[in-house]
Amino acid sequence: MRTLIIFLFTLIIPLKASSQELRVAVAANAQFVTQALKKVFTQETGIKTTLIVSSSGKLTAQIRQGAPFDVFLSADMKYPENLYKDGRTADKPKVYAYGKLVLWTLGNIDLSNGIKVATDQGITKIAIANPQTAPYGVAAVEALKKAGLYDRVKPDLVYGESISQVNQYLLSGAADIALTAKSVVLSPGMKDKGHWKEVDHNLYEPIAQGVVITKTAHMEAAEKFYKFLFSKKAQVIFEKYGYLIK
Repeated sequence: MRTLIIFLFTLIIPLKASSQELRVAVAANAQFVTQALKKVFTQETGIKTTLIVSSSGKLTAQIRQGAPFDVFLSADMKYPENLYKDGRTADKPKVYAYGKLVLWTLGNIDLSNGIKVATDQGITKIAIANPQTAPYGVAAVEALKKAGLYDRVKPDLVYGESISQVNQYLLSGAADIALTAKSVVLSPGMKDKGHWKEVDHNLYEPIAQGVVITKTAHMEAAEKFYKFLFSKKAQVIFEKYGYLIK
């Protein structure tokens, strides 16, 4: 009898542990800050967290198709709001941080004039995220249009499906400059590569980034992570990666 009890107990433990695993879908711009958040969150709670990184548009499509994500950190409010309207989230989305857009280059390119550098002679490829699926791509196009540069540089634009691919275009030499997230250039693996300059914030709408818990979530673990995102510890981490907290 004692042997049977021990055997049943060993079965219960893994089941309990698996119920505490969390799958977080995260927009590519926030992958580095979320890795830092994940480390602290797991240390505090013991909850194993897996990150699924892609563009906000693609992650939204996957959630609609039934992907088993518990929490979704978008690069904007539009995608999580649409999921809420579809009845796929536990509650309305909430802004967790405001993202910033930067110009980034590895070359000997003077960025002192800001986004006007896009029209400089010698700039032949400019990487931006696809505005159809990535909010930072929307912001990049908006900034170029407000600066009166879009029509002139449109033939030079190369589109990444997410900020991750934009970064790869620059790092591989396929682009001369990139319009990317400030959180990327401040991440440990990137901060010593090339140089960057913030895009004038008057050229694009603030990038309000929203989070939602899905209706298919492991609710207990998801709610703990959601609450952690708005803690003082998490806010310090967001600010370290260049996000604005209001």
